[in-house]
Amino acid sequence: MEQLEVPKMPWKRTNGFHPPEGFAQLREGPPVRVRLPNGQVAWLVTKHADVRAVLSDPRVSAKDSQPQFPMLIDLPPGEGMFSFLRMDDPDHGRLRRLLTAEFTMRRVNAMRPGVEQAVDDLLDAMVEAGPAADLVKDFALPLPSQVICQLLGVPYEDHEFFQDRSAAVLDLAAPPEEVGKAMGELGGYLAALVAEKVRTPSDDLLGRVAAAIPEERLTERELVDMALLLLVAGHETTANMIALGTLTLLQEPGRWAELHADPSLIGSASEELLRYLTIVQFGLARTLLEPLTVGGVTMGAGEGLIASIASANRDGAHFPDPDSFGLGREQGQHLAFGFGMHQCLGAALARLEMNIAFDRLTARFPELRLTIPLEDVPFRYDQFVYGIGSLPVTW
Repeated sequence: MEQLEVPKMPWKRTNGFHPPEGFAQLREGPPVRVRLPNGQVAWLVTKHADVRAVLSDPRVSAKDSQPQFPMLIDLPPGEGMFSFLRMDDPDHGRLRRLLTAEFTMRRVNAMRPGVEQAVDDLLDAMVEAGPAADLVKDFALPLPSQVICQLLGVPYEDHEFFQDRSAAVLDLAAPPEEVGKAMGELGGYLAALVAEKVRTPSDDLLGRVAAAIPEERLTERELVDMALLLLVAGHETTANMIALGTLTLLQEPGRWAELHADPSLIGSASEELLRYLTIVQFGLARTLLEPLTVGGVTMGAGEGLIASIASANRDGAHFPDPDSFGLGREQGQHLAFGFGMHQCLGAALARLEMNIAFDRLTARFPELRLTIPLEDVPFRYDQFVYGIGSLPVTW
């Protein structure tokens, strides 16, 4: 590739409710080349239609061992955090298929009573300790941590260990040696857990998949990598959506009271929050297996690209008035969970947790409000999955 003067990426947010300002201008033209922190040059795709197209095109590879695969997190190819997210078929399909039955709507709906109980218990504890709380520490983070631990069969008493390491792994500002150390500690912890489940069957996701190892051509290492992906993604993403979603709703005049008065709006509110916030903020990395024309630009075989779902979800060609939070918005298909064969496997579970969380929060705390000015809320912009560090509230 010829050496070009290209803008550097990632760009940081300057507003906790909006993607970096540069995306709006880029959506007015074709894809452009950008330079990543490690010096690589990749195409940046920003429009909704173009992002959908590249994420569903079989000529676009998610395999991170491709020579020009764009790396936003400084990890060697094949590190376990991404598991089958960084694979193509047939390996992708082989591993994902082992988990599909665990995330069907029927299975997720069967989890509803347990999620409701977890929500109610956490809110009861808040009330008992109140009338003030840190919504992140006391609710938004422990809820999905409890749910994913129960689903996987990971002891919840170890939650501080894996939460700390998960945050380090997703921190784009962390030195590579710290990221590697956190990855190694998480991998070692899960390797020991998986080995125990191989020896002693258990009725949980990891136990059920471990029991299938002999006939499914699955290795223990592959199961450890799958567990790492599910554990990190299963609590970081939903926790940040609950905290950021609450903050967003509290900033919209009358929105919290509206949801309290009409809980039937909770589902549409969750979908709009997913679109509006799009916490996977820097995009999804891919490599072109063949030349491909996207948005009028021909990209060469072997070149890398970043598909920005945060930008796509603010595309005015697809979402009218995209930078406004619209509770009654006609839901065009947002891309917060990705698109195509790698679309988030846990989307239904995330929606269930969000809907129950906002339903119970608005019912129990109709007068919920911040105890600090908005400008003092500690947004975490350097995370691959952005969020907030704490959210002091009262009721």
